[in-house]
Amino acid sequence: VQLQASGGGLVQAGESLRLSCTASGRTVSTPVLAWFRQAAGQERDFVAAINWVNKNTRYVEAVRGRFAISTDNAKNTMYLQMNNLKAEDTAVYYCAARSFGGLIQMARSDYNYWGQGTLVTVSS
Repeated sequence: VQLQASGGGLVQAGESLRLSCTASGRTVSTPVLAWFRQAAGQERDFVAAINWVNKNTRYVEAVRGRFAISTDNAKNTMYLQMNNLKAEDTAVYYCAARSFGGLIQMARSDYNYWGQGTLVTVSS
């Protein structure tokens, strides 16, 4: 499975961005897709995930109500709509896929496919 993330950029606080992650290859084996982010000098942390078969979702508390994860199964694409962005959302965002079943997990070690990162910079 190959993942390609895009959509990052520079925005002002309060503005919105939409990230995309397009999957190719044997995607039926990876029902759970996720977004992680890594700020400079920090660990790579879970942001949100979705099971694109049953549409279950999970968010980290810091983004709940501001970010929305979704999929377009016909396009093999996952999205992260990010609204009301804050300076603390500045990070490199990575998409990831999990092939170990359909439960949504939050640890990096639970995901075995990773895309390249896309940088989101929020100026205050």
